[in-house]
Amino acid sequence: MTGRRHRLLPPLLLGCAAGLLLTSCGPDLRTPWFGGYVNATSYPYFDFGTAAAGQSHTVLGFVVADPDESCTPSWGGYYGLEEAETTLRMEEQITTLREQGGETVISFGGAARDELSTVCTDPEQLRAAYATVLDRYGVTTVDFDIENDDLGDRQAHERRAEALARLQEERDEPLDVWVTLPVAPQGLDEDSVDVVARMLAAGVDVAGVNLMTMNYSESRSAGQSVVAASEEAARSAHGQLTALWEAAGQDLSAEEVWNRMGLTPMIGVNDVPGEVLDLDAAAELAEFAREQGVGRLSYWSLNRDRPCTAEDGDPAEANDFCSGLEHEPGEFARVLGESFGA
Repeated sequence: MTGRRHRLLPPLLLGCAAGLLLTSCGPDLRTPWFGGYVNATSYPYFDFGTAAAGQSHTVLGFVVADPDESCTPSWGGYYGLEEAETTLRMEEQITTLREQGGETVISFGGAARDELSTVCTDPEQLRAAYATVLDRYGVTTVDFDIENDDLGDRQAHERRAEALARLQEERDEPLDVWVTLPVAPQGLDEDSVDVVARMLAAGVDVAGVNLMTMNYSESRSAGQSVVAASEEAARSAHGQLTALWEAAGQDLSAEEVWNRMGLTPMIGVNDVPGEVLDLDAAAELAEFAREQGVGRLSYWSLNRDRPCTAEDGDPAEANDFCSGLEHEPGEFARVLGESFGA
């Protein structure tokens, strides 16, 4: 698995034999990948360089704006990039993963603090802030986790899209941009659709849209399982994304749209009472993703991929450090990765 995918090319050339201009070409499909999220700033600090060893991808979150300097990137609002190396061993652990063939993905945003584009209003400074992170960690895939109040900030969506379009144009290597958004069984809401639409309108080559298949609450039908709700959500979003790419002048096949989608469940006991994703359900969701040709499968989070101990508190409540279920450490990663087949 390479993990690196090419930019979207004109349909006439995709899948065609070299040197031939054919009117019927194969679909433009990128290599599917599996990679869990890491809450990199959780305490006690998480040794992701060991926990994610051997995995093809590891998604590190979250880079946000420094609380005192709106155009300066930080890890979680707690550590500047220099501090992260000293305290979190960030570069050291990323190097460890790369030495074992893994690719690191940097995720911007998240549920807490401010994604850079929401507070850094100067376009050049915003572009430079993103570039600083890309250059420091040498990444070619980024993830933008947009949720809560950030979803309604349309000016931020515009700034983010313009900065990313420029970065993709300027960089020597292709930059894969993923957008991670909340979803309900009925699909993406209006604000989430706007995030994607503005990126496409700005000319961003969107590698994919990753759906947070979790926290359904009242949107999930009575008696509907978490997996069934997630499958319905994915199918609903597939139709919406097909229309968004078509509106942007990209007529993608159903297979290509699935290939540009990701699914990210929350393992174990969820924040929402009654939502639990056990190992069997995780395998079922991963199998669905594989059958549909989904391009990415992630999960929240590697930190939680272990059973709770007495020190972790009540296992019936969602916990940042354990799943609330009985299983071997790392077993969700194994089950999801093997079932997905990535």
